[in-house]
Amino acid sequence: MRTISLKQEEVPKKWLIIDADGQVLGRLASEVATLLLGKSKPEYTPHVESGDSVVVINASKIFLSGKKPDMKYYTKHSLYYGGFKMIPYRRMLEKHPEDVIRNAVWGMLPKGRQGRSIAKSLFVYAGPIHPHAAQKPEAYTLKG
Repeated sequence: MRTISLKQEEVPKKWLIIDADGQVLGRLASEVATLLLGKSKPEYTPHVESGDSVVVINASKIFLSGKKPDMKYYTKHSLYYGGFKMIPYRRMLEKHPEDVIRNAVWGMLPKGRQGRSIAKSLFVYAGPIHPHAAQKPEAYTLKG
């Protein structure tokens, strides 16, 4: 038996849609990262982008368990003196719910050129409406 190593143009790509309503952030992010990387496919090749495109809807209805909503912060720095900012999870969820999921998934993707390219296949929307109906995304239910 020979090992299959596909080229980029030979990889079959699908569009999947995931409803984040009532889902736990970390479990959703790990499943989305697996789909984006293509690790659930039998033709997975590490150096080729073999993952699917994923659309996540209802990002504003995601939640964290326990005390994490009060303790979690998003940090950034402008590289200027005094440019450090800490944004609480609750404020981030109110203003930019898409970024909450995007940041969680980005933390589970490889860093570098390939990871940035894979991250472009993730589309996150705060509500149930999305502009990707023409791609005919298949509904995907999370495991567990």
